[in-house]
Amino acid sequence: MMRTTYMAKPNEVKRNWYVIDAEGKVLGRLASEVAKILRGKHKPTYTPHVDTGDHVIVVNADKIVLTGDKMYTKERITHSGYPGGLKRITYDKLLAQKPTEAVYVAVKGMLPHNRLGRKMLKKLRVYSGSEHPHQAQKPEVWNISN
Repeated sequence: MMRTTYMAKPNEVKRNWYVIDAEGKVLGRLASEVAKILRGKHKPTYTPHVDTGDHVIVVNADKIVLTGDKMYTKERITHSGYPGGLKRITYDKLLAQKPTEAVYVAVKGMLPHNRLGRKMLKKLRVYSGSEHPHQAQKPEVWNISN
């Protein structure tokens, strides 16, 4: 008797919605948990080459924490592509100006860097406050322990 490994097909994937409260959570640990849900690694039907993940809503992104002195020493570095277009911003200023970008960039770095990863990233929604406009999808609460 020959046994075959189950491979999920894109039209068979059932997607759920989860809401995660980021208040008081460490940025990297939150991002790795969110990336796991977006990839679908929490499901028994996980298939590496198929987007089997679920939708994730992260609320209270402005209340995340960084351990140690990373809040003041870690930098978000971007480049415009033009000469002299390098920009550096420390995470204390980034969280004050664009708190959603810190979470978004951290999760993006933990997903595959290809077209499948870009498709997974579209299922992520990050909000700085505790409100989100996705109540119609009936998201379930996903608890992360610190």
